[in-house]
Amino acid sequence: MELFRLLSTSQIFAQVVSFLILLAVMRAFVWKKFLKLLDDRKLRIASETEKIEAAKSAAESIKAEYESKIGAMDVVARAKIEEAVAEGERIAKEIIEKARFEAEKAGMNAREMIGEEIKKAREDLRKDIVDIAISVAEKVIEERITDTTDRKLVEDFVNKAEAIK
Repeated sequence: MELFRLLSTSQIFAQVVSFLILLAVMRAFVWKKFLKLLDDRKLRIASETEKIEAAKSAAESIKAEYESKIGAMDVVARAKIEEAVAEGERIAKEIIEKARFEAEKAGMNAREMIGEEIKKAREDLRKDIVDIAISVAEKVIEERITDTTDRKLVEDFVNKAEAIK
């Protein structure tokens, strides 16, 4: 309150009048420019906001487009994977069939070889039996033939035949 005692009414009146004159001058010269500056800033902010919104919507549309493309790529990738699996299964079946055919062929070859070996063994056995029979006949002719000698010769022949088998 002491501040009001220091000021006189004429000073207060002069201050108020000076303020009103300053306000009128500012309103006449500066106020319009200041308001224009504020309006320009407001328009610039609005246009920037519109640009941002447009860019945002464009980004969202591009994002949606990419997501749809990614979905299409997933479908194509799944189809390719299924094709590859089917191809792999087909190749596996071919390999199995080829292996089965080769195994059957090898089995047939083995059977043929076994049959030939059996024939050779039988021929060798016949030759050996003939040789044994000839040697027995020679012994029979050389020795005197008796019942015990005959029995012994036959037993020797049987024993040799069994040993050859």
